[in-house]
Amino acid sequence: MLDGVTPFPAEFAARYRAARYWDDRPLREVFADVFARYADRIALIDGAERVTYRQLDERSTRMALNLLDLGVRPLDRIVVQLPNTAMFCYLYFGLQKIGAIPVLALPSHRYREVGQFAQIADAVGCAVPARHRDFDYVDMVSRVAAERPRVRLCLVQGGLAGRSAERDGMPRCVSLEKLLGRVPDTPESVLGDIVIDPEDPAVFLLSGGTTGIPKLIPRSHNDYGFNSRLAVSVCGVRDGDVLLLVLPIEHNLPLGCPGLQGFLLQGATVVLSESAGPEKVFDLIQRHRVTHIHVVPALLIRWISAPSAGGYDLTPVRVVQSGGQRLQPDTRLRAERLFPSCIVQENFGMAEGLLLFVRLDDDPDVRRETCGRPICPDDEIRLVDDDGNEVPPGQVGELCARGPYTLRGYFRAPEHNARAFTPDGFYRSGDLMWRHPSGNYVVAGRKKDLINRGGEKISAEEVENLILAHPDVVNVACVPVPDEVLGERMCACVLLRPGASLELAALTEFLIGFEIAKHKLPERLVVLYSLPLSPVGKVSKKDLVRMVTAS
Repeated sequence: MLDGVTPFPAEFAARYRAARYWDDRPLREVFADVFARYADRIALIDGAERVTYRQLDERSTRMALNLLDLGVRPLDRIVVQLPNTAMFCYLYFGLQKIGAIPVLALPSHRYREVGQFAQIADAVGCAVPARHRDFDYVDMVSRVAAERPRVRLCLVQGGLAGRSAERDGMPRCVSLEKLLGRVPDTPESVLGDIVIDPEDPAVFLLSGGTTGIPKLIPRSHNDYGFNSRLAVSVCGVRDGDVLLLVLPIEHNLPLGCPGLQGFLLQGATVVLSESAGPEKVFDLIQRHRVTHIHVVPALLIRWISAPSAGGYDLTPVRVVQSGGQRLQPDTRLRAERLFPSCIVQENFGMAEGLLLFVRLDDDPDVRRETCGRPICPDDEIRLVDDDGNEVPPGQVGELCARGPYTLRGYFRAPEHNARAFTPDGFYRSGDLMWRHPSGNYVVAGRKKDLINRGGEKISAEEVENLILAHPDVVNVACVPVPDEVLGERMCACVLLRPGASLELAALTEFLIGFEIAKHKLPERLVVLYSLPLSPVGKVSKKDLVRMVTAS
């Protein structure tokens, strides 16, 4: 097993195998069967391109062999930061075929985050678009590689015209399009000689953790394949269904819950879109008869508010799967009017594993009030108080989880793991919940110090540490403030040195200098003379939220 991965204890692994949750097959074998079974069906639609399952298999094989030609080897890590295109799929399944591991970053991440991911994963390369929304990713990767010599490969989507490898400082800067069209030197038979341990990571996902240092979540071939297989079983997927993916595909939800993986397992079609704009989405639904969509509430609010909705046939949509944050009842009702044939299916999921889904046949009141229940009989849940004791039924407690697809430890993070897991292996999620009489669960808040901006979890501590570097700031606390569309926005509450002043625009410009993702920037600034303290002397963020919300 890859060094730094926490294995499942032997007795639990045996239980999960006996229950047939784990089939001890790497994802490449699972999807080889899928590609052969549905060879002539359309697997992907990307703009005007329609890709069959056979073509997806052939192109990902060619990608895999060309990656071997470039020196990529089993268990090598590649930070992948591509938009929602077929190229992501060719690369993702190509990496699976050689047992290399994608580290999935979002297109919005910048130099600071990508450098951290590359360092923690000990990555050998990055896969990026040449440019996306006016940002030069190749230049960013060249800077990352200059500081981390292990990053020796830059795989680029969108062309390298006019670029010099020497100027960029990249020893190997390679076009993904050229890799896809190149006849590889390595024979296909070599793939059969590569042995992949199904308990090794198939993919690294990113944690929405509270600290300033990101955490990598190793999802094994066994657990992540089961994750997608189980998730698709509760989403009402039928033969001939079509999934539209507009959320960034590197997220756990659109990739595997059930997402790309789950719908391909069913022989369905996945439509990929880089745009989530209402007119683009409505047109894709009408043109491709889309039956399922993954959303976050902020995106759904944007669509139901669009004046153009009435000009399209949106009746094919049967399931709108909402995750990332609590969906308000009014938004759900308006969405079900916009998509007149659909059920809005709420779910609560975490990249660390556990998935709770509302079932499509749940009572309407249960669907409106809850975020679902576990999808596996061996998902174990405890709701505990601050002392670790289970709370009585109906009371709020911290969600702790253990099961066949919930991690046992973050990658190479032993000190954090000691705090994040109970001695008997339950993951402490930091989410506060209570159990509904139906058996479903209701989100009641969180213990973790996170701001949930439109489904993106932002570590308050990470941003606070950067703000503290400002020469005029003495102390700071970042807190969430309610927002009708995004759920929460970040407010920075600062204490300044005597005589200093600070405006939001100046603070934002200062933080942009650290090259962080834009969604992490505060959207409100409050200057205070003191910060409220709790009885134990810590900053009371509950009091701060009340103060800034009332002001």
